Amino acid sequence: MLSVELHAHSSLSYDGRDAVDDLLERAAAAGLDALAVTDHDEIAASLRAVDRAPEYGLLGIPGMEVTSAAGHVLALGVEQRIPQGLTFGETLDRIRRLGGIAVVPHPFQESRSGVMAHVSRADLAGADAIEVYNSRLLTGRANRQARTFAREHGVPETAGSDAHIAEMVGRAVTLVEAEERSVDAILTAIREGRTQIDGRRTPWHISFRQAAGGAKRRIRARLASLLE
Repeated sequence: MLSVELHAHSSLSYDGRDAVDDLLERAAAAGLDALAVTDHDEIAASLRAVDRAPEYGLLGIPGMEVTSAAGHVLALGVEQRIPQGLTFGETLDRIRRLGGIAVVPHPFQESRSGVMAHVSRADLAGADAIEVYNSRLLTGRANRQARTFAREHGVPETAGSDAHIAEMVGRAVTLVEAEERSVDAILTAIREGRTQIDGRRTPWHISFRQAAGGAKRRIRARLASLLE
């Protein structure tokens, strides 16, 4: 079983704080096998993480968190930026055409751009996998809803720390029964449902700190754009 972090953000995300090397260092210290940096609507840092991961004894999985018209979708295994604003179905199609898999994170939390408020249950069931454990949820209700949905509809399950600061990488990982330590083998195993969940909730005070820091960075970015 490989221990894989599938949902983490670098400073390239509008609400992320730390550099790629900080995320990789933390992933290595946590004993992970692989890390996907999944920035909001950006992919450059993820590709940089893929290049640098072997220096830390890790496998880097390219990807990003796409803002579809319905909400967020993790695009894992893609090496090209997918534009935001596409419909949910178009986003999934684009991810698959680029050789990736589409994983829906925190689908039942509308306040964090979960898609369930804007797509049908049949559409959600069409994803390659659903994130059923997100460590940043303050209560377990949305995670339980996601897991119940995934099991009722036979959709593969993943977990993610949704880390926006390096020390939170590895709080929630996906244990993947892959045939080898490669990106293709991991993505295939996830698609086929050969996964287990290993997650711990991010402490509330750290979740609040991440959220507050993200809000400050968004305000600074907005002010900078207005002054350009």
